[in-house]
Amino acid sequence: MSVTDIPAAPVGGPSLPQERRLVTAIPGPRSQQLLARKAAAVPAGVGHTVPIEAAAAGGGVVVDADGNSLIDLGAGIAVTTVGASHPKVVAAVAEQVARFTHTCFMISPYESYVAVAEALNRLTPGDHEKRSALFNSGAEAVENAVKIARKHTGRPAVVAFDHAYHGRTNLTMALTAKAMPYKSGFGPFAGEVYRAPTSYPFRDGLSGPAAAKRAISLIEKQIGAANLAAVVIEPIQGEGGFIVPADGFLPELVRWCRENGVVFVADEVQTGFARTGAMFASELFGIVPDIVATAKGIAGGLPLAGVTGRAEIMDASHLGGLGGTYGGNPVSCAAALAAIDVFENDGMVERAQRIGDILTTRLGELAAAHPSIGDVRGRGAMIAIEFVVPATGDPDAAAAASVARAAIAEGVITLTCGTYGNVIRFLPPLSIPDHLLHEGLDVVAAAVAAL
Repeated sequence: MSVTDIPAAPVGGPSLPQERRLVTAIPGPRSQQLLARKAAAVPAGVGHTVPIEAAAAGGGVVVDADGNSLIDLGAGIAVTTVGASHPKVVAAVAEQVARFTHTCFMISPYESYVAVAEALNRLTPGDHEKRSALFNSGAEAVENAVKIARKHTGRPAVVAFDHAYHGRTNLTMALTAKAMPYKSGFGPFAGEVYRAPTSYPFRDGLSGPAAAKRAISLIEKQIGAANLAAVVIEPIQGEGGFIVPADGFLPELVRWCRENGVVFVADEVQTGFARTGAMFASELFGIVPDIVATAKGIAGGLPLAGVTGRAEIMDASHLGGLGGTYGGNPVSCAAALAAIDVFENDGMVERAQRIGDILTTRLGELAAAHPSIGDVRGRGAMIAIEFVVPATGDPDAAAAASVARAAIAEGVITLTCGTYGNVIRFLPPLSIPDHLLHEGLDVVAAAVAAL
């Protein structure tokens, strides 16, 4: 195919018509051509969920090269929270690109990195003195949080939890609980990483304090507080299945960490920046982490991550011990400042709450009518349904996969997750209009009924 054979891509951002439109089966012919090229050029281990060639995105839709317009209930896994190609982000990026694209902050510092750090210090939970360092991805943020905690405490051990997902680097694979597809065959992994049971109310039936007591007992017996640098946990687990801990679980863990000099690290990579109906999910549980790791929604679609923590912890590293060539790239920082402006001043927290009300109401009604849905859970614009075998309550991954495939075929982007693969998660961009959200849920409901 020559360049002249390719039609001009539609303009993205809010200018895209906010409609579901299918002009071909999915994948259409142009998408099939790209997928064939992908198979020949890209390793088989790099998968994809939706078999299309994305050509534009904005508001609540993704448009493919064949002209199909799909309702977006995934937001690039919670990245385009303010909406793809938000005008403020586009303008900030264009202005920064024209000035300079890179100097490396460790060589020639620039104001936008400092401004993002100041914003993170202000926005993350707690009024204590903070410091922030910037990186490229959520996995880098978590890995650096662990480095910092180890340096501060002088201790080696780290605790993560059942159903956790923290990334694909060697250390974060060790922290991640699920073997396939994230860990299998990629070891050996980093040492001194231990796993504790989490709070999973739908499956363990424990109160928050009881679940915390179980976890703390294991930590004390098998690791010992004197050896433990950090506890790393997602306030609401993402890839593990949008598991919301029982009330009291996280505060009890924080209390124990404070009493024992253990650094409490909140992985807010997926839950951060208005996603859960609060700026950070930690706020929903009344906890103040020692360190917060952020990424995904921070920069409106550009790669950026942050580690924000108590000043005395963050300052423990020696000079040159933190950083990276691209960490805090100036274009990403410009995008982040624009996105943060949207989060703070354009009602994004309230919008996430509104989306959460729609999702929980509609999905709750769906669960009441279909016993194949065992649980509806989440907060704000981060809601999931867990599929079960009605007679036993066992996880039903086949049902989740079937519903997701059927929805995608009808032009609705849905994502599965969960340790058992039996969860569908809903992460729409906060820019999605109500009518599209309802239409997308109608399609999902029809797919569930077809089970």
